[in-house]
Amino acid sequence: MAESTAESAQFEKGLNVRRKVLGTEYVDGGLAKADDFMMAFQRITTEWCWGYAWGREGLSHKTRSMLNLAMLTALNRSPELKLHVKGALANGVTVEEIKEILIHATVYCGIPAGLDAFKAAHEVLKAEGALPEKK
Repeated sequence: MAESTAESAQFEKGLNVRRKVLGTEYVDGGLAKADDFMMAFQRITTEWCWGYAWGREGLSHKTRSMLNLAMLTALNRSPELKLHVKGALANGVTVEEIKEILIHATVYCGIPAGLDAFKAAHEVLKAEGALPEKK
């Protein structure tokens, strides 16, 4: 089935936002690895998530990043949370804000989910040089 002009425009809009938040190397790497089967997922993610939801003007990208961290904690999706911690930093979320988001989410989502989220975030924050080295 051929894609419509609207789908193509939504994909391009999403691609621009996705690259800004997650980084061009990560996004283009995922697209380059996608075969026909996985491209269906790349398309839906890029159009719906990044083009439609992230492309709306009602919330800032910083706020959307903060929401994602809380939701991914609730869902206990550590690999995806790692990706969005890096994106949150790119969107201006501070380390202190990330910590507070995870504390808040831990209270509502439970200690196991919170522990996984803290471990995942800590790994990314250290890798990104956002945390001072422990003496």
